Amino acid sequence: MDLKFTSARKYVSISVPSKSQTMSPHIKSVDDVIVLGINLSKFNKPAQFFICVSGVFMFYLIYGYLQELIFSVEGFKPFGWYLTLVQFGFYSVFGLIELQLIQDKRRRIPGKTYMIIAFLTVGTMGLSNTSLGYLNYPTQVIFKCCKLIPVMVGGVFIQGKRYNIADVSAALCMSLGLIWFTLADSTVAPNFNLTGVVLISLALCADAVIGNVQEKAMKLHNGSNSEMVLYSYSIGFLYILFGLTCTSGLSPAVAFCSQHPIQTYGYAFLFSLTGYFGISFVLALIKIFGALLAVTVTTGRKAMTIVLSFLFFAKPFTFQYVWSGLLVVLGIFLNVYSKNMDKIKLPSLHGIWKRNVEERKTRTLSQTV
Repeated sequence: MDLKFTSARKYVSISVPSKSQTMSPHIKSVDDVIVLGINLSKFNKPAQFFICVSGVFMFYLIYGYLQELIFSVEGFKPFGWYLTLVQFGFYSVFGLIELQLIQDKRRRIPGKTYMIIAFLTVGTMGLSNTSLGYLNYPTQVIFKCCKLIPVMVGGVFIQGKRYNIADVSAALCMSLGLIWFTLADSTVAPNFNLTGVVLISLALCADAVIGNVQEKAMKLHNGSNSEMVLYSYSIGFLYILFGLTCTSGLSPAVAFCSQHPIQTYGYAFLFSLTGYFGISFVLALIKIFGALLAVTVTTGRKAMTIVLSFLFFAKPFTFQYVWSGLLVVLGIFLNVYSKNMDKIKLPSLHGIWKRNVEERKTRTLSQTV
């Protein structure tokens, strides 16, 4: 259909492309969401949510177990960045293989966007892996549950945002829970080091940004999961390789891993494979349901990872871990509630008091009659 209007000053032309014409990659189309060969678009929303959540929990619980298992190898703790390099290399290969299996192989998201996402991904995963050389695994995970804190701080100082009482209460609960958990860890854990707290805090800041950047890029340019994984991790691989080469950290790591190939490269392959599968389901969650729900699901997975860490790996324990962890869980609930106040109606104190007064009046009248 063509519509043209001409005059001395204006010229307007409107055209609608035919079905045979290719749609612009910058326009969101109704493409299939395929994860590990499963076409999620054929299922209804509840089924899509169940499949994604099941995939996230199953693969990331194995991922967390393998990550702690690798760092339990004696002498490996200084090589967290090399593990991230190997992990990014495997992710790039997996993404390339998956991209070859789909029909549309075009890169839709701009290269500059991928450079930013790759930098944030390197910060998130590299600093997180490295922090395990200084922290207990549960302490690292409990920090990663508190992504809301840097998001709110950045929103206040950078964008001038204002938050409601539920958000402020959530951040306060998370902050107190983190402080309590960290103090407990410093008391009972022999390998506690403040360097680990700094590293995981920086990883948390990068992680707080990356979800929203990925969601915006995938929805704006309609990029696929395999494309996002391939380009962000392959560029991140080059970042880390350059950094390790400049700091002379590559040779000692290669020498150590060559002496323990099964415990390092073997575990790293399974660690990367389960992580790649988990990322695919997380990206599907982001694309279908948005970053908020994806963060909520991954936070629940992290809570279960902490429990499994204490069950499978011997480490000192104190009930302060439990109380501080529950405080963080309360903060997570308040955060979810603040984003869904229109859907979740909690009774107010005034409403409870008013209902009790009415029940008492009814009871008194019935006794009088």
